[in-house]
Amino acid sequence: MNILMKWRRRAWYIILAAVVINSAVSIAADAPQLDVVVDTTTAGVTGETKPRMENPDGVVGESKPEKDNADGIVQGAMPGESKSGEVKEEVKSNERAEERIEVKPNPIKPLYVHGITRIGRGRNDSNPAWSPSGELIAFERSIKEKKEIIISRSDGSIVQKVYYQLPGENDEMSFFFPGITEEVSYNSGVTWSPGGDRFVFMSNGGGGNYDLYLYELVNKATTRLTKHKGKDGHARWSPATDHLVFVSGRTGKADIYLMDLATKATTPLTQGDKAYLYPQWSPDGKKLVMLYGSNENHDIYLVGDVTKPKKTLKALTTWEYDDLKPVWSPDGKKVAFYSNYNAQNDPKIWAIIVIAADGSDPAEGEGLAAKVVAADIIPDVERGPAWMPDSARIVYAKNDKYSYNPLYVVDIEKKTNLPVRTVTKMNHDVICSVNGTIAFRAQVEQWDHIYITKLKN
Repeated sequence: MNILMKWRRRAWYIILAAVVINSAVSIAADAPQLDVVVDTTTAGVTGETKPRMENPDGVVGESKPEKDNADGIVQGAMPGESKSGEVKEEVKSNERAEERIEVKPNPIKPLYVHGITRIGRGRNDSNPAWSPSGELIAFERSIKEKKEIIISRSDGSIVQKVYYQLPGENDEMSFFFPGITEEVSYNSGVTWSPGGDRFVFMSNGGGGNYDLYLYELVNKATTRLTKHKGKDGHARWSPATDHLVFVSGRTGKADIYLMDLATKATTPLTQGDKAYLYPQWSPDGKKLVMLYGSNENHDIYLVGDVTKPKKTLKALTTWEYDDLKPVWSPDGKKVAFYSNYNAQNDPKIWAIIVIAADGSDPAEGEGLAAKVVAADIIPDVERGPAWMPDSARIVYAKNDKYSYNPLYVVDIEKKTNLPVRTVTKMNHDVICSVNGTIAFRAQVEQWDHIYITKLKN
């Protein structure tokens, strides 16, 4: 009996052992395969297991075999280094991942951002213009077909509203409070006197003909400067004297004229086959830059001496692209303008180009193309690039519909382009005051309003 019990126990042990062995074999068969690399550099033989790698797409693949050198010794490499001229797959994967990541620059946080007047519906504000001291700002307000000029302080308090109507055949202007008269008048294009106590603007007086008018802030006196069947506009007051340059179509095409405000004597400065537009004074009041061209091709021209306009007229750009709205830097050494030059050769994509004001830079080709400082920008209709007082930075609106055309600052010396965190949408009409305060137009509930902001430095 004892012998029989012993044999039964042994049989159960054998069966149990067989089950365990079969399970172990099954588990080993299902386990991931490992490559074994033998290192013969040590005194004994050691085995180093290397698991298979996963590529960025999640597909399992075998790791590349190690390459032997002439002595038959397997060469090792530090992580991220190539071996025998080969780059590891994981390094390539990291590089591909970095290419897919769009690194956006950290935005500039301004000291403040606020609307210059109360937000209101049924009106659109645009085209801000700082006085030379930066204490006052003028902008245009459109209410249906009417357009008035608002003069405001930087704190938003309104100084005056200008809305004029010509009373019949009388040459004298009459002042109307906006909204009281039924006549429609269009008033725009403010240019300040050097002292900031007067400005010139364009108005049709409700009569359909556009002329220039001088307005005095202190006594609210108005003087009509031009009276011609041809349209007069694009006026710019000299920063140094009581002289005005403006564009007139009185000869059948657009030319630049110079007016002595004391006598109203007018002298033509240009005469060409194509239109001259958008004259801009140099900071010292001795030179002018302007546009010359037609249709979709304009070039930038320089008058080196307003007393000798024909002798000192020089083309600063001469290529096939459209160049618009030149603006002098505050130090008078550079000129910035819009251009539809771009690598895609798309006439709807615009850039900002900065060139030397003395005409020493290339006027076309790769040399001029190399002067692009900001690409894919929103060109303003009424004004050119907005220089900051240091003559090193320009503020502009970026053509980025997903971010609602954010403001950017390009530093042409440091070669950086950084966004400004204004949290405003559809930004346009950018201009900087002498103290660096930035004014611009932004959209609120489909209506345009004027905002101001100030950067830390």
